[in-house]
Amino acid sequence: MLRIFKNWADNYFSDEEAVYLLVVLIAAGLVIAFFGGMLAPVLAALVIAYLMQGLVSALERRGMRRLLAVNLVFALFLGVLIATLVVLLPMVWRQTVLLVQDQLPHVLGNGEAWLKELPEHYPEIISMEQVNSIVAVIQREVAEAGQGVLTLSLASIPNLVEVMVFLVLLPLLVFFFLKDRETIVNWMLGFLPKRRRILAHVWHEMDGQIANYVRGKAIEILLVGSATFIAFLLLGMNYTVLLAVMVGLSVVVPYIGATVVTLPVAAVAYVQFGWSGDFALVMVVYGVIQFVDGNILVPLLFSEAVNLHPVAIITAILLFGGMWGLWGVFFAIPLATLIKAVINAWPRQGEYPAELADES
Repeated sequence: MLRIFKNWADNYFSDEEAVYLLVVLIAAGLVIAFFGGMLAPVLAALVIAYLMQGLVSALERRGMRRLLAVNLVFALFLGVLIATLVVLLPMVWRQTVLLVQDQLPHVLGNGEAWLKELPEHYPEIISMEQVNSIVAVIQREVAEAGQGVLTLSLASIPNLVEVMVFLVLLPLLVFFFLKDRETIVNWMLGFLPKRRRILAHVWHEMDGQIANYVRGKAIEILLVGSATFIAFLLLGMNYTVLLAVMVGLSVVVPYIGATVVTLPVAAVAYVQFGWSGDFALVMVVYGVIQFVDGNILVPLLFSEAVNLHPVAIITAILLFGGMWGLWGVFFAIPLATLIKAVINAWPRQGEYPAELADES
């Protein structure tokens, strides 16, 4: 047993750079696991600044001074943040409350009536007692969910304070990460060894892929959400802002998001229009938006798509989503790509990636 372990360690940790890479990964994981909550504004600002750096660099390549480019990009970020907080979020919240108060009871009433018809048609499969139990559970769960949406308890006030602190710190940190990028990067590199071919290889492989993926995903959310809002508004749908936000955010989760968000879209359309031509038109337009997104927009935005198997993507979504919620879902694919890059670049005894072998 010891010989097997020794052979495995010699194979994967014979190079000192493998040890450096392992230490960096463990340290980053421990910091996020134990201090992620406290450092949430720093981590969020770091990600936003990293994504916005591409726009700053583009302005610099066109001859603009770095400080002016940083100020312009930061002003754009600040404007988007303020518009989201002042305009978008209140509208989404208001329509969510209206949906829970007005639309949900109709959907539940229709569903309850349909369930109570089942024992008449299939008495050997389901009984009225089972239907009543199911209805009672659904009513209880919906009542609890509705109470959570419609009421704001005193216990949530500390969370509101944390959110306010987060919103104050986030713009400041983004600005300084953009402004003093080189100073901060050089300071962090000072903690790493001089010889870091493996780390440089992993970073070089991930830098373009993660940035392009997340920027492309942000553009996709904006385009799909805007197209859905315009289409539903022209069709006279209720809760257009809420549904557009839900459809836009659904693109974050491949294979699953579009399927899940179809249910509220269909439910709202059915309650509003019934089984009519308008309902069919809404679902056809929604299907066209999903088709254009999956077959035109995604290949256009992600021409250099991350080469991950669908099983790996779904596993990453479940794993990181379970660990970090919505942020884990959003960054599941970049994190899975990082893991893949680390595995591919990991030095093995007598074996190097081609790029590293050329440097030796």
